[in-house]
Amino acid sequence: MKIFIIEDDVTIRESFKIELEKWDFTVTIAEEFNTIDQQVKDEEPHIILLDINLPSYNGYYWCQEIRKFSTVPIVFISSRHESMDQVMAMQMGGDDFIEKPFNMNVAISKIQALLRRTYEFKKDLNVLNKGEYSLSLDTMTFTYRDQSIECTHTEYLIIQLLLQNFTHFVSRNTLIERCWESSHFIDDNTLAVNIARLRKKLKKIGLDGSIETKKNYGYRLKDV
Repeated sequence: MKIFIIEDDVTIRESFKIELEKWDFTVTIAEEFNTIDQQVKDEEPHIILLDINLPSYNGYYWCQEIRKFSTVPIVFISSRHESMDQVMAMQMGGDDFIEKPFNMNVAISKIQALLRRTYEFKKDLNVLNKGEYSLSLDTMTFTYRDQSIECTHTEYLIIQLLLQNFTHFVSRNTLIERCWESSHFIDDNTLAVNIARLRKKLKKIGLDGSIETKKNYGYRLKDV
């Protein structure tokens, strides 16, 4: 599925691109802001992420122009926090509104939810596939070659992050922040216990040693 990002802040758009590509989305970025309507026609995206404050014409203007020829879902992304800005975005033809600064995981969940509501192929959006691995985002079930394991919520968050960074090491701190973001008292031992439990489950479906450890750094999920 194709996502078109219309955002002049390089840091934000590149961060979005990196994270969305981890979910197997095809991401393109507007590099020129005077021909947005033509770029949308050329790209034919499944969803658009649109900033309000843009060079030349603002996001409201471009949303109206896009609505003249397309019903593609449009998510406004803006640092404007007034309720009137959100009302204006919806009146111009927007489908959702994400305020900056935002939690990337929450933002991606909103995008996925909007895509599920819009398109028929919902199941594919709820499964993260990497190589011969797949993770159901609905049932927290991890599958390898027709064999599956049921994950606890914490195991699901761990395997999800490892899949999103497939074959690359993920730091312990990153995993801890993802799994226990509301806690200030989680240590490496808590993570290690959960990794050990996950390894035991993976071993049962022929994936012994599939989670590798990098000493003093973190973990990765190997390709098979």
